[in-house]
Amino acid sequence: MLVEMPRHTEIFGSVKIHEMQRILKIDSGGFANPRAKDIPFDEIKDVFRRFAIIVPVKDEKTHLLEGVLRAIPFDCSVIVVSNSRRDAPDTYKMEKDMITNLHDLTQQEILLVHQKDPDLGFAFYEAGYDNLLDKAAVVRDGKAEGMIIGMLLAKSLGKDFIGFADADNYLPGSVREYVLDYAAGFCMAESPYSMVRLHWRYKPKVVEDKLYFKKWGRVSETTNKYLNLLISTCAGFETRVVITGNAGEHAMTTKLADILSYSTGYSIEPYHFVYLFDQFGLGAEIITDADAANAGIEIFQIETLNPHIHEEKGEEHVNNMLLGSLQTIYHCKLCNDYVRSKVLEELGDLLEFDKPKENVIMPPIGEIDTQKFVKLLESTAETFARFEQGAIRSKVEKKTQLKEESVQTL
Repeated sequence: MLVEMPRHTEIFGSVKIHEMQRILKIDSGGFANPRAKDIPFDEIKDVFRRFAIIVPVKDEKTHLLEGVLRAIPFDCSVIVVSNSRRDAPDTYKMEKDMITNLHDLTQQEILLVHQKDPDLGFAFYEAGYDNLLDKAAVVRDGKAEGMIIGMLLAKSLGKDFIGFADADNYLPGSVREYVLDYAAGFCMAESPYSMVRLHWRYKPKVVEDKLYFKKWGRVSETTNKYLNLLISTCAGFETRVVITGNAGEHAMTTKLADILSYSTGYSIEPYHFVYLFDQFGLGAEIITDADAANAGIEIFQIETLNPHIHEEKGEEHVNNMLLGSLQTIYHCKLCNDYVRSKVLEELGDLLEFDKPKENVIMPPIGEIDTQKFVKLLESTAETFARFEQGAIRSKVEKKTQLKEESVQTL
């Protein structure tokens, strides 16, 4: 795989943000090139075997979800966290039936759980992490909450890399490329604390009955603008290095996932930057993790070769994303009055009060006992299923196994 070398790296404290890198050739020839990094496919395959791809889904078309799952390389483990409806028609059941059939055909390892399963909430409570539970001790609705569920399952599998793919992608081939791009980024990384964020080359829209290959979305442009303004005013030098503020398609090393805090809702992606700036950036008051600070935290931004076509969610969804993104920048510890004033101007009528509210922040997941967490899921949770080579392990089968083990012990 041939990837353009970054022309510049912005160093902001212990955080290194590489400028955008283009995918030059998905299947390369192994020739030396001073302007590009040629990554052998066996190195990429090695990353795949240590990689879990998480697919959060909520009431998407089953055909779309199936296309996404079929495109994920076989050597990767797949984790589907569903928040789809359970009443008639039971969308979750349709998803599970599709995954069962897909596993029968492919034998790829897939884990599946429903976000609102009461026993999932109980497992979080018993693991000492109740920060994403509502008053009924059930996991809240929200993309970030689903992502955290997926990350814990990935950790239970012993994976070194964790990535995300949206379930509403109309181009399965682009999903395969995303995973390749993630792996390429990790092959280039020098730090065990690294993240790969993707910038879609185009995001096509239909304009007057024709496809218009749009490059930027309103939310992305705005979020990037203010993240760059935040860096610029802190460092004293203007920069435009950040282009992936709202990158839903991103991946990170498990070591980095363990030390990050997470913002709820659609602010989770820009909050990655905000948290890293606050904890490891220029002027950070307290360094919370000396190992990460000394190793440096690398952020790769890779422009995909494929375009991205997904479901349009409407104006309300866009406004909610914009509000969530900018309010997390507003409350960044390093944010100054000038940046805050510009954020307030940008938000305008979207604000209900004089200033943006603070997003709910969930603490790092590094201290959770993932084996205890998954053991509880396997023994109690109705919706948890583990699709392995040649079999599906569900709650009933796990209970049978535990019973047999108990008899043998006696």
